[in-house]
Amino acid sequence: MTISVQAPGAAQGMTVVARTQSQMVRRRFFRHRAALAGMVVFGGVVLLAFTSIGFGPVPGWWDKTYLATGSLVNQGRPTLSVVPAFLGGQGIHLGEHPFGQDNIGIDYFALTMRGAQQSIIVAFIVGFVATTVGTIAGAFAGYFRKITESIIMRLTDVMITIPILIIAAIVGRAFGDSGIVILAICIGLVTWPTLGRLIRGEFLSLREKEFVEAARAVGTSAGRIIFRHILPNTVGVIIVSATLAVANAVLLESALSFLGVGVQPPDVSLGQLIDTYRSAMTTRPWLFWWPGVFIIAIALSINFIGDGLRDAFDPRQTRVRA
Repeated sequence: MTISVQAPGAAQGMTVVARTQSQMVRRRFFRHRAALAGMVVFGGVVLLAFTSIGFGPVPGWWDKTYLATGSLVNQGRPTLSVVPAFLGGQGIHLGEHPFGQDNIGIDYFALTMRGAQQSIIVAFIVGFVATTVGTIAGAFAGYFRKITESIIMRLTDVMITIPILIIAAIVGRAFGDSGIVILAICIGLVTWPTLGRLIRGEFLSLREKEFVEAARAVGTSAGRIIFRHILPNTVGVIIVSATLAVANAVLLESALSFLGVGVQPPDVSLGQLIDTYRSAMTTRPWLFWWPGVFIIAIALSINFIGDGLRDAFDPRQTRVRA
């Protein structure tokens, strides 16, 4: 329900309306143009990657796979054309191999789509695991304090001092052959400390609030206070951090695959494609460009979404113009 209220701004012809917190969050987010653009781009990439070549038992609309080899057509050059004929181009069409072909004739569009699928899956699993572990660890450290906080915070201090790429590379080397799900879970288990520290800070502030003291006074258990009273008040920080963790995971997975300790053959990822064809950047640059374009598109779009969520959950923005 929207209720009109009088405010100082009304004297200048501006109407201010009172809305619920969820209404204000949605309104601020959908007014964030970069976030909306990020949603469109990321949704388009996900839709293209998972519908084109299919996923699992579900077939796609593209008639080639990332495993089938064939003869090179026009030296493997891309057949994609985006310049209309009236502008002197070849018209708008995909052609037989829109992204070209690799060294052994595999359709590079199918390879890139498979790489995008794997990178997106790994990123979301890493984001989910890191967010879950970081939230629980930060909540327990911030609420219970004393020995619990000391143990968790010393662990996070040690993990933060070691470059995350080194830790992830060691994990990737140990679990890279176990499949992308195991690899992603293991990476998620070593990338949670930053979020854990953020959640701890939120809990240190909220545990002293009156509603928490009232819950303790009536004998509410610690678990209920944590998960039913304090944690819902940190949802903004958690959502924004989770979004940024997914974006960072895309880049981390690409870096690991580029170093050869991420997704292992015969499967592919975007970073692995860049590593495989980096030597072809001067002779057949499209083999290097396409995976790079998709990595940038995924990471940037998720970061824009995260920026929009951060602004939407900003508690300092309490009023929205009509």
